[in-house]
Formats: sequence, structure tokens, C-alpha cells
Amino acid sequence: AMLCCAKPCHAVPSLAGGKRDNDLILPINSSLSVTLHQDQLKTTTTAAASRDFTEDRLWLNGEEADVGHPRLQTCLREVRRLARKRRGGSAEDAAPLSLSYKIHIATENNFPTAAGLASSAAGYACLVSALARLYGVEGELSEVARRGSGSACRSMLGGFVQWQRGERPDGRDSLAHQVAPETHWPELRVLVLVVSGEKKQVGSTAGMQTSVDTSPLLKHRAEAVVPERLALMTRHIRERDFEGFGQLAMRDSNQFHATCLDTFPPIFYLNDLSRHIIALAHRFNTHHGCTKVAYTFDAGPNAVIFTLADTVAEFVEVVRRSFPPAANGDHPEGGVPAGSGALWCQDLAPAAPNPSPAPQPGPGPQLVDDPSQHLLGADGLPRRCA
Repeated sequence: AMLCCAKPCHAVPSLAGGKRDNDLILPINSSLSVTLHQDQLKTTTTAAASRDFTEDRLWLNGEEADVGHPRLQTCLREVRRLARKRRGGSAEDAAPLSLSYKIHIATENNFPTAAGLASSAAGYACLVSALARLYGVEGELSEVARRGSGSACRSMLGGFVQWQRGERPDGRDSLAHQVAPETHWPELRVLVLVVSGEKKQVGSTAGMQTSVDTSPLLKHRAEAVVPERLALMTRHIRERDFEGFGQLAMRDSNQFHATCLDTFPPIFYLNDLSRHIIALAHRFNTHHGCTKVAYTFDAGPNAVIFTLADTVAEFVEVVRRSFPPAANGDHPEGGVPAGSGALWCQDLAPAAPNPSPAPQPGPGPQLVDDPSQHLLGADGLPRRCA
């Protein structure tokens, strides 16, 4: 059995936080994100199970990886448990797939991995979706995805998605729900400026746990600031109020990184290029006398820029002028080399004869029907290396 599933990465317009339970991956506060469209940013995963496989195996971006990773094993175990539970209530299964068969999984990202661009969120949402289809599991799966990567629970749905903190110690009510579908705000665009595609020095999970343990500001933020901001951000989205949405996205991103600085020892996710982008966005807005662009930074140096369709061309030109291409030509992926890092504007890469000018909010996990796009061949081994 084989399945290929594309899943976009998500950008966080507001309200990142830490964990109150690292095993169950339960957050100290609720949060909100927007799922991006697979046409621009995606993870693709193929899962296959066979009686002929002698061991579980995993390939990430063409390289064999550790299939024994605890979080991956948790997701696999949970999906199999749900499959077993579903079959227990049915006398016959239309296509029984033995849960004892070994499994092969191949996954690829078309954006940098572990660089603060939600690769784990996209990856685990895609993995859980692929495994669920493989084993015939339906229904609520955001809880399973959360066990792989907290923010992956939001990536199980399209559009604007809230991860509810929940109250139960077992995490059964710590789930994702959609605030608005991907079609809700058709003018909204998202630019990804990749300052660095390198792996972060401090991973999100380790970094946030240190913040939970040492930052008084993070505690205040989770208890007093985030609940009010979450309600306000939801209203801005529902009313398609870009001024309010953009201002709050920037303020909340800044406060999140203030908690990183308040952590001891401090965590520095942003670099000089990140700060140049922040300054550029504020100068751009000051010039126009209103909020035309908004930035947000997750646990990494790369900027996610929100804007509306009528502003994309002008802002991209400003980015080009501020970070001009090097003399040796453009970045091979359509990016713009800038100083010590490559500034890569996702919309600069040609995608289709008439590509959309920049990524838009997109749907949840999508099944890829075209067998030629599957990452595993008939023998269950990778077809190509990334």
C-alpha cells in the first residue's frame, strides 16, 4: 500500500509559546497559525507497508534517517492503535493491511529543514496524514500529529487554525480547530525571506523548555497577554482587518523573541539580517503612512512577511534593492544572495506559466494521485535522492 501526501508549512502570525508537558507536547498557551499553499511550500511523504520489508526504514530528503526517533514512533504507534480500534468494531475490513508489516517512509521538503520554517510541523502533519490513509484511519488526527510536533496539529487543517491549549492532563482536548478557511481572505499573501537555510543552533523544543524554566516574561505572556491577543487576532482575521492583523503579528513576534532574550542563558534566533528586514518593514510602512507589510519570526532567523496582493510587487522590488543580487548571478533557487546569508523570496522562483505572485493560505493535507510523484518505487525504496 502506498500513499503520497503534500502538506504545506505554516507561518505563525501570532502567539507562539512553550510546553507544559514535553512528553504529550501540551502547550502553556493556545496559539494560531496560517497554513500555506502546497503550490509554493510543501512536504511530500510516501508511506508503504509490505510483508516483504524486513525492518522499518525512513528517508528524509533522500538520506536515510533514524526511524527510531521517539516522536516518530509515537505517531506510528498511535495511528496503528486507532486502526486496531477501528477494525475491532468491524467484522470485515475491505482491504486489511497487517499492522505487523514493516513500513518504509520517504519524505521531502521543498524548503530548508530545521531552519525555523516549520519543517517539523509540515513533516509530522504529512506523516500522520499518510499513515492514516495507509491504515484506513479517519476522524480527529490533530492530537496524533501534536505528539510528533506540537504545531503539526495546526497544519492538519487549512486556512487559519487555532491550537487550543486544553485543560486535561492527558491532552485529549489539546486539539486544532479552523478559525477561517483558506478562501476567507483571498487578497492575503505570504512572502518567505530565507535568511539562512542552515539548521538552528538551538532547536525549538530545547529552547522553549529552557524559556519555560527560566523566563518570568514567558510566564506573564502565557497567562496575561496571549489569551487577549488570541481573541483580538481572531477578530482581525474574521474582519479581514490587515492593519490590526499586521500590527499584532509584529508586536507578538517581537514579544516572543523578547522571551528568548529573557531566557537564561539567552537564545538568539534572530541575526543581523533578520533585524535589517524588521527595520525595512517599518520604514516601508512609515513611508506609506499605514501597515502595508507585517513580519513574524518563528524560532529561527527567517522572516515571514504578510501583505496584500496589491503590495507584493512594490515590496519585492524594495527587497531586491535593499539586498541586491551578487555579481555572480542569482541564487539557483530564485533567491537573492545578500551579505553573509542568502535572502530568498519564495515568490521570486518561477513555478508555473502564470504563477501566483506569492503564496496564499492553503488547504490541509492533500492526496497526490500521480504515481510518478511518489517518493518510493514498487520495491519500497527511494526513487531519487533530493
